[in-house]
Amino acid sequence: MRDVQNSEISELLLDWYDHHARALPWRVPPMSDARPDPYRIWLSEVMLQQTTVAAVKEYFHRFTARWPTVEALAAAEDGDVMAAWAGLGYYARARNLLKCARIVAGQGGFPTTRTELQALPGIGPYTSAAIAAIAFDAPEVVVDGNVERVMARLFDEHTPLPEAKPLLTAYAARLTPQARPGDYAQAVMDLGATICTPRNPACGICPLRTPCAARLQGTAESLPRKSAKPATPIRLGIAYLGRRADGAWLMERRPPQGLLGGMLGWPGSDWRETAPEDAPPLAADWREVPGEVRHTFTHFHLRLALRAAHLPLDAPGQFIAAHEFDPRALPTVMRKAHALAVPHLNTLEVP
Repeated sequence: MRDVQNSEISELLLDWYDHHARALPWRVPPMSDARPDPYRIWLSEVMLQQTTVAAVKEYFHRFTARWPTVEALAAAEDGDVMAAWAGLGYYARARNLLKCARIVAGQGGFPTTRTELQALPGIGPYTSAAIAAIAFDAPEVVVDGNVERVMARLFDEHTPLPEAKPLLTAYAARLTPQARPGDYAQAVMDLGATICTPRNPACGICPLRTPCAARLQGTAESLPRKSAKPATPIRLGIAYLGRRADGAWLMERRPPQGLLGGMLGWPGSDWRETAPEDAPPLAADWREVPGEVRHTFTHFHLRLALRAAHLPLDAPGQFIAAHEFDPRALPTVMRKAHALAVPHLNTLEVP
């Protein structure tokens, strides 16, 4: 890096942010007299974990319209929150969201320090630092994927991720200012999202083009380097979609813990790397649905075979009435199964 003081880099970035900050529904614009709402900052940061800004905006608007305060969210029914979260993925976040909201409402508000925030359910090192910096203007070091990319290029760091994480965090700590740390944290993330992008970074208009060591060395597009990932395993499963003559659907609520915990879904087998046993939840004329559902979770790819059947009115099990059933309230993989099975089910003769 060229001989530029850390404070100068922070000032360059803050000046750029003052003129080019993204307008986001949870954000207070720079240089505003308004104070950020810790509830909205916390909610957005939890939603943004492993999810894009574009995907989160609509969910954020719906949540804050329905539950405008942490107290309102704390009083919500678990099933309502899980249904509102459906499609956003990583459902443990929604379960922890409720746990955290109830603790915060019970103690009269959010704590203001990173240490206290990190003690709350669902808040890890990054999220606690982001809330402390953005909501309470604490000089915490906030490092997400965008920040890692900016630091790797700014300092021309060639150590591959994830090994490089401590180094990139140390670089970020050097630059974090005491004044306006919340705006600075958002500025680095905005820079990574809009200019210092993974491919084709717009170095010519970057406010940090002068001190950027990777730009000077011509290595920016190759950074950050990443270690090779192991192959993602494939798991197999079977789901059973049964509908009664009155239109009600046979469903089950998954256990509170584990993947899709607490969510409604279709009865089915475990998901494993060997072919599962075809074991329907009740006796009926189950027919194989052509094709399969494919869905990717964090650590594996799922291939889900489907069986469909018309069920008698006296069939045992948990049924969701037709007027109460909304596929949009299902997690994405269950919605995919519904979309694939319904056309086939409609061709089957009703007993």
